[in-house]
Amino acid sequence: MAHKEPHPDHDLIQGEWTEKTLVEKLLEPVEKPAPRPWKVVLAVGGALTLAWLYAIFVTFVKGLGTWGINQPVAWGFDIVHFVWWIGIGHAGTLISAILVLMRQNWRDSLNRVTEAMTLFAVLAAATYPLIHMGRPQLFYWVMPYPTHMALWPQYKSPLSWDVLAIMTYLTISTLFLYLGLIPDLALLRERSQGWRRKLYGWLSLGWTGNAVHWQRYRAVYVLLAGLATPVVISVHSVVSMDFAYGLVPGWHITVFPPFFAAGAIYSGFAMALTLIIPLRKWYRLEGVITDRHLDWMAKVTLASGLGVAYIYLLEIFIAWYAGEPAEWAQQLWRMTGPYAPYYWAMMLINVVLLQTLWFPRFRKNVTWLFVFSILANVGMWLERFVIVIISLSHDFLPGNFHLYYPTWVDWTLFLGTIGFFLFGLSLFIRIFPPIAVAEMVHLFHRLRKH
Repeated sequence: MAHKEPHPDHDLIQGEWTEKTLVEKLLEPVEKPAPRPWKVVLAVGGALTLAWLYAIFVTFVKGLGTWGINQPVAWGFDIVHFVWWIGIGHAGTLISAILVLMRQNWRDSLNRVTEAMTLFAVLAAATYPLIHMGRPQLFYWVMPYPTHMALWPQYKSPLSWDVLAIMTYLTISTLFLYLGLIPDLALLRERSQGWRRKLYGWLSLGWTGNAVHWQRYRAVYVLLAGLATPVVISVHSVVSMDFAYGLVPGWHITVFPPFFAAGAIYSGFAMALTLIIPLRKWYRLEGVITDRHLDWMAKVTLASGLGVAYIYLLEIFIAWYAGEPAEWAQQLWRMTGPYAPYYWAMMLINVVLLQTLWFPRFRKNVTWLFVFSILANVGMWLERFVIVIISLSHDFLPGNFHLYYPTWVDWTLFLGTIGFFLFGLSLFIRIFPPIAVAEMVHLFHRLRKH
């Protein structure tokens, strides 16, 4: 008999499994009592969410004077964190859409967590422009609603495109998440009792798992993937153009769209690693989230991070080569001014420490990968700080130079969104399976044939 070649993805599911034991393992986060770390994360997230709501209340009652914004730094922490959160949300759409079209099986264990991460990250990001408007009750002015006779109040504003892009992004991401959940919701419907059975029954939309349902499911999933693929690039390109439209030194460069897109993928995959590694350990999922999954995520992080590092160097070159005194002065201000520690910390993390991912011994070291993922998120936060705060604080006129000092309200709003993000994700993995059960079972049967 001829020797049967193993499937190229044979190591994506490790251990001795049957379909029944695999399903039981994947449903443990929903059906079994929650581990202690989950309870800690939920409590911390809930406390920070309450602090966040209080900071929002203070902002609405006392106004934006409670923030550290000034002239010329009219965009402070709010826009820094808006761009940061939008970037984090990109990994979910990337894994869901592009890897589906490329038929990459290693996404099957990861897509559910990253899609949920996208949803909560975009919701956290959307709160900042709403609060920053000053009159949030008039938020519908920038919504892309149909109108006539030039009644669209801010149609000429570049920020209107943000609203359109983010709403599209949120809609696509939510549809992806919900569509992928339907087979698992039907499975939970059959295994649950009481209110859970009613909830899952209502959400599963009458799914029976017959051939027609699966055929339509696959067709719609691929169609959504094709529609969402341009969204990954276009959303952050639109956000970056908010800066490129301005004449502020450090902003007025055409390289911003690919710069922001690469940074978004980099920070998104870093945050995905930050979430997946603890989840893997707490629920003992090493057999389905293997070292190979983490290795591939580290490789994507490295590839996108190299794009970011290249554009850092390109920014310096453009400022020097253009011969614009204000642009070169801006670069020197970043490197030697009062904010220089932020700039050099960003370069250390996103350029120097990134190079460790070239080496398999670092990529396959789960502890270092977790530490680096946290540092990468810090590095991307520093990058947003450099772009927004440092650029605005050093304008054209020396008389217009002014430093930015965030207040406790600024910090509470930031920490509160992190709490909201963690609180939402914690509840999500208790109600819905954090790993796509139907996709993993399908992959399991394909691998078993080999």
